[in-house]
Amino acid sequence: MEVSVLNIKGQDTGRKVVLNDAVYGIEPNDHAIYLDVRLFLANQRQGTAKAKERSEVSGSTRKLGRQKGGGGARRGDINSPVLIGGARVFGPKPRDYGFKLNQKVRLLARRSALAYKAQENAIVVVEDFTFEAPKTKKFIEVINNLKVDGKKALFVLPGVDKAVYLSARNLERVNVMTAAALNTYKVLDAEILVIAEGALDIVEQNLNK
Repeated sequence: MEVSVLNIKGQDTGRKVVLNDAVYGIEPNDHAIYLDVRLFLANQRQGTAKAKERSEVSGSTRKLGRQKGGGGARRGDINSPVLIGGARVFGPKPRDYGFKLNQKVRLLARRSALAYKAQENAIVVVEDFTFEAPKTKKFIEVINNLKVDGKKALFVLPGVDKAVYLSARNLERVNVMTAAALNTYKVLDAEILVIAEGALDIVEQNLNK
């Protein structure tokens, strides 16, 4: 699949790049995408919820009433879960919500997400660019020139560029990330993918392992 390379003014440079069919031309695997997105969202969870169990609640261990004949549920000390202010049974504990997912499945999911974008003609390739200093107004000009304004856009850069990142930080529907950090969730969440020319090789190398 050939895509024209644009500059940040939105003009065609006259050059074309060929998107690797092994990455952008595969038959998307929906189940792999589901698993990778589920793993991404699971890893965003803090997992710090905690409730005190019976052995952790502060209170006397004296038995409050007789074992039988009281007409109610059995209970021991004041920390009993059946009493108000008592402990919680099987309460949440700090945990990691992540799970194991094979690398081949993760790579397949990312290739599948990119293949969907290629099928939708939602990939724009732009010449490598940078800013001398962070300037949101200048980044908005780039968005308008590339005709991706009003769309949720993901800009993929070859490496970390602080000036470009800070320029886009305050824009609600724009994300900037490096090619090495590209993931299935971010690709699918964007309506259009703007990939810097230098990032294409990095994406293909990372996904063709």
